[in-house]
Amino acid sequence: QVQLVESGGGLVQPGGSLTLSCVASGRTFSTYTMGWFRQAPGKEREFVAVVTWMGATTYYADSVKGRFTISRDNAKNTLYLEMSSLKPADSGVYYCAFYTGGNYYITSSYAYWGQGTHVTVSS
Repeated sequence: QVQLVESGGGLVQPGGSLTLSCVASGRTFSTYTMGWFRQAPGKEREFVAVVTWMGATTYYADSVKGRFTISRDNAKNTLYLEMSSLKPADSGVYYCAFYTGGNYYITSSYAYWGQGTHVTVSS
């Protein structure tokens, strides 16, 4: 079983920035494609971004494209999500996850999840 711990969430004003981190257990972090999902109150968990295990390829949801950047530091077993130009619609619980095969954009393709970190974009 893989353990994932997200951090970096908090309250930020519209237009502001936050960087989320996800620390993974184990020595095989670099072999996993990793993704970020988020879930707003009353809504389904939705895809945000994914980065392949070598970091050469990334994909983003249209709603965050150009504002968010996903990256990884394999030496630190850490995944990052840099968020800028934040909007109230970006509010929710953000989760990192290990991709285990299938469609990048759906939750069933990720077998291991963190407990989430809350992001609130509000004045």
